[in-house]
Amino acid sequence: QVQLVESGGGSVQAGGSLRLTCAVSGYTGSPYCMAWFRLAPGKEREWVASTYTRSASGATFSADSVKGRFAISQDNAKNTLYLQMNNLRPEDTAMYYCAGDFRRGPCGSPSYEHNFWGQGTQVTVSS
Repeated sequence: QVQLVESGGGSVQAGGSLRLTCAVSGYTGSPYCMAWFRLAPGKEREWVASTYTRSASGATFSADSVKGRFAISQDNAKNTLYLQMNNLRPEDTAMYYCAGDFRRGPCGSPSYEHNFWGQGTQVTVSS
């Protein structure tokens, strides 16, 4: 069974940085798509960033709200996905979720429904 475990969340002052980590285990092959989503209280789930894995094209995508501040990356050897978050803002406060899919779908689409998800890690940005 595929398992995703997020870590690296915490509390930080506005303007600070965090790097989220998603450890992937329980599979023999590489997912086709990997992504980060976030959910804030009173708001809908928001797509943050996604990537075609290195076994595909390796291309990355990000939402306009985080463009230039967040970067998604991966370490194939360690089966790990990252989200580097710089210049954090209070509006970035949310539970951040890692997601993936083995199907050959449109990884860069904000509405693409990934097959498996982690439990999330909380990010809180104070002013």
